[in-house]
Amino acid sequence: MPTEALLAVLAGALLHAGWNTALKAGGGSASDAVLVVAGSAFIALLMLPVVPAPSLASAPYLGVTAVLHVAYFRLLAAAYREGAMSHAYPLMRGTPPLLVALCSGVLLGEGLSAGAWAGTVLVCGGILGLTLLGRRSGPAGPAGSWRGTACALANALVIAAYTLVDGIGVRLSGSAAGYTLWGFLLLSVPMVGGALLSDARGFLSHARRRWMVALAGGAASIASYGLALWAMTLAPIAVVAALRETSILFAMALAALVLKERVGPVRLASGVVIVLGAASLRLA
Repeated sequence: MPTEALLAVLAGALLHAGWNTALKAGGGSASDAVLVVAGSAFIALLMLPVVPAPSLASAPYLGVTAVLHVAYFRLLAAAYREGAMSHAYPLMRGTPPLLVALCSGVLLGEGLSAGAWAGTVLVCGGILGLTLLGRRSGPAGPAGSWRGTACALANALVIAAYTLVDGIGVRLSGSAAGYTLWGFLLLSVPMVGGALLSDARGFLSHARRRWMVALAGGAASIASYGLALWAMTLAPIAVVAALRETSILFAMALAALVLKERVGPVRLASGVVIVLGAASLRLA
């Protein structure tokens, strides 16, 4: 994997973990998530005039990924509503890189080397190991309800799908920055539009109070995902997808340092496995 791609993905992963930690520290809500989408759209509108436009060949992929991202947010909410977050989140983030690795080999002819496979399996295994934390939580027994698990796994499929779609789309676009900005702008239409239709007064009032969250989170989101998409133009999509999930490692570190959350043996062991996986991906 090229060094510049590695650094881009890791920087994006750190940004992703950083703004999520900041959101949680500030008592983030579902409305904040929509605000971040709105903030990213506002920034995209400002930047699009000075960024090269993506090729028309990538337009269908932009449309498909917008739909998939809406499905992602809906399934995310359902998974957390029906089951334990400590069980659902690792399932949603640890499964997609494996699916992407399998599908990219078949659909794109991007077969991975033994080292890349080892790194992908280690990263995913480390993340999935965190499901052990969810064994005693959730509304319906050890791992939450079966509905929560089903929603989490369905969302894993959606994440894998939009990763592949965006990987192909950004390569066709000729402009990773333009593709990224248009993607966030299109996503804002159903997300922000839905919030305004359901409770315009409440959403606008929340936006006035939390406008800094919208702008900071929006900027971090664009930079984080944009760096990953740019890396996909230099390295196999599956490798980037796996390495991007190291954000959970940064999130654990920030949670311990900023939120003073305890890092138990399961988190520590999972973190070590993820680091080994990232090292394998770098050497692959």
